[in-house]
Amino acid sequence: MVAFAELPLSPKVIKAVEDAGYTEPTPIQEQAIPHVVAGKDVLGIAQTGTGKTASFVLPMITRLERGRARARMPRTLILEPTRELAAQVDENFQKYGANHKLSVALLIGGVSFDEQDRKLERGADVLIATPGRLLDHTERGKLLLNGVDILVIDEADRMLDMGFIPDIERIAGLIPFTRQTLFFSATMPPEIATLADKFLSAPVRIEVAKASSTASTVEQKLLKTGSKDFEKRAALRDLLRAQDDIKNGIIFCNRKRDVATLFRSLDKHGFSVGALHGDMDQHSRTQMLDGFRNNKIQLLVASDVAARGLDIPDVSHVFNFDVPIHAEDYVHRIGRTGRAGRTGKAFTLVDRSTMKYLESVEKLIDKSLDYVDGIAAPSKTDGEEEDARPARGRGRDRKPRRDKIKDDNRKRAKAADDAAEDKAPAKPETEARPTAAAANDDDAGKGETRSRSRSRGKSERGKSDRGDAPVGFGDDIPAFMMIGR
Repeated sequence: MVAFAELPLSPKVIKAVEDAGYTEPTPIQEQAIPHVVAGKDVLGIAQTGTGKTASFVLPMITRLERGRARARMPRTLILEPTRELAAQVDENFQKYGANHKLSVALLIGGVSFDEQDRKLERGADVLIATPGRLLDHTERGKLLLNGVDILVIDEADRMLDMGFIPDIERIAGLIPFTRQTLFFSATMPPEIATLADKFLSAPVRIEVAKASSTASTVEQKLLKTGSKDFEKRAALRDLLRAQDDIKNGIIFCNRKRDVATLFRSLDKHGFSVGALHGDMDQHSRTQMLDGFRNNKIQLLVASDVAARGLDIPDVSHVFNFDVPIHAEDYVHRIGRTGRAGRTGKAFTLVDRSTMKYLESVEKLIDKSLDYVDGIAAPSKTDGEEEDARPARGRGRDRKPRRDKIKDDNRKRAKAADDAAEDKAPAKPETEARPTAAAANDDDAGKGETRSRSRSRGKSERGKSDRGDAPVGFGDDIPAFMMIGR
């Protein structure tokens, strides 16, 4: 294993790395840094937690020691799929660029345009952005990309999942084709391989782990649950209480609304818990992440916004409340624990409806997962009935009461039918029964046949002693007016 001092990094960068407490690079850093410094295109494939961010940040700082930025024309551009990842890369530049005077601009949603515009006006050596906000600035005429020398596309597979590929293609069209491009991803589905061929020129391929693999330091288990939401929540609580070595953990849900529901449930049952999803404003998301990093919050319920590249190095547990629909997301979720050689545990809740997703996961990671022993089957206990309460404004007994009214109306209609039949003269079984009008008219020799239906009861009620003239609503008396009669 080589030391950072042996890599082609500038003395200022090496000193910043040593001050941060690092002496030896990870495999992806060791292999990528020399090629990036040399100006070559790089296609880097490595599982999460292996140090991909530093593998492009450190050589970029070294190269940026020469030259200066111009107003509205950044020298380098790093594209990230989420605000959290962009903010994390910004933190890396602040830490490893401590001995430099680099200007870094962060363009993400949830932050004022004016403040970002001021940074662009002063000139940015490094521009870190999410695709949507970057295009907003270019369309407003506040940003020119024809001065970009290095383009970094980070978490490319996540970009694909989030539908950013058309935006990335637009952005790439605004950057000189002579640029250096660095392409990093934890997984390499066919769509990403095609995209890499389009953006990269004679790239150096660096693959330090099998694509779509999980770290060997992570113990992975399954927990079988019922398919009802309250059963899954009860099973998760039992599992959490059974972990006597849990320091902190991230609980992943597929849907944002489930994040909010599960957060309320765990909070109600006394767990130290926070929530993180894409609909939260940037201040709330940052505050929640800081609380989790500083151990003020033990559990973080999150959507996949927290699955990619968040730098929380010492997460002891990961819980998949839902099996991810896209198998690649499992690799990223599990990668939140067992980072940098540490051990970790990952549990996934499965039921009959999610077995097809589990099969996809096991096929992707080429590993069959075992089930947890010693956890009792979930039941509707521990006050979980309250979590399954109906929507606001609807009483629990409303539907049963409506059904009761309908049953009462049916009984009254049937009673009216029976009473009318009792009054009607008996006829041979082979002869059709006459209509109510014919039964009251001695001159009607052959009455019109009819079925024994509820409509006859209504017809009888719609007449009076005055003959066939309808009274009130006639045959169409509403059911609610028959209540209590």
